[in-house]
Amino acid sequence: MEANIRAIHKLLEEYDKEKITITTVCSHSSLQIFHGARLEGFKTLGIALKKPPKYYDAFPLAKPDEFLTVESYNEIMDLTDELISRNAVLVPHGSFVEYLGPQNFLQLPLPTFGNRRVLHWESDRRKQREWLTSAGVRMPKEIKDPKDIKFPVLVKYDGAKGGRGFFIARNYQDFIDGIDRTKGFTIQEYILGTRYYFHFFYSPIKEEGYKLSKGTLEMLSIDRRDESNIDEMYKLGSQEQLKKQGITPTFVVTGNSPVAIRESLLPKIFDYAERTVEKSIELFGGMIGPFCLESVVKDDLEIVVFEISARIVAGTNLFIKGSPYSDLLEENMSTGRRIAREIKLARDFGRLKEVIT
Repeated sequence: MEANIRAIHKLLEEYDKEKITITTVCSHSSLQIFHGARLEGFKTLGIALKKPPKYYDAFPLAKPDEFLTVESYNEIMDLTDELISRNAVLVPHGSFVEYLGPQNFLQLPLPTFGNRRVLHWESDRRKQREWLTSAGVRMPKEIKDPKDIKFPVLVKYDGAKGGRGFFIARNYQDFIDGIDRTKGFTIQEYILGTRYYFHFFYSPIKEEGYKLSKGTLEMLSIDRRDESNIDEMYKLGSQEQLKKQGITPTFVVTGNSPVAIRESLLPKIFDYAERTVEKSIELFGGMIGPFCLESVVKDDLEIVVFEISARIVAGTNLFIKGSPYSDLLEENMSTGRRIAREIKLARDFGRLKEVIT
């Protein structure tokens, strides 16, 4: 990977920096990525499967300047010369990495916003736990042997799949009934509380604000996720009754809701985010740009982080015109625009290699 990053940085030296084109796959959070890039003065290019999505015509302020169509996402690997000719800088999101595949993403020889080394630590839930717990972040207990399930647990498959396939087990039999052993999985203690998703941004080049050992930390927004069908199942009876009817709870994310959290919790939230970034700097040179601490707040106000997403998350789509938190930094600052702003600042300061790999 290091040789690939050196080659990308050499390629970046040959780019026309005034003609950088912000590029991503037309999915997930692409509307706000393109909208934010346009506000910061960048050209935009959308990568679309088969044909340009018609729904972009309904959102002209977020429609990319051009589309590049592919028959399959793997075809992106063969289009590097064309993307380089456009001075493309890729902005990854969850769907981008999922569709292309983690290994292809790591090997993609194109300038990409962020530190792609983070994928090694983020995509493997065991490595992710090592990262967060070594940073002093409270996580749910992990159950290594399914036969030790004596209380409610959440079984989670590896990778970013929008909650698809996750299930609750109360005992070993529940686990056997629900597991797909062809997939990698982890078993976590089910934490009872309110789920919040905290959207942060780490800049290694900005100096004003909430300072870290290097750069600054910003909190841009918070959301909750609407999940089908677990959010509505309580209306139909107990889990046992539903199982007898062949109804199984699922955690597929269908939408998001905005949240403002009680202010007294902000110091702890920032402490966890700071610890997470500082440990990432120590482990792999730092995760750059947006990340999300996916958390549960218990009734005793303890915060438990059950996962981290080390790139823009779809919950930020609520805040294309800013949030109650980003408005205190700068009005109309979405996460998509903040990414474009970071690329712009790095370009103007001659520090693109610090934010692009």
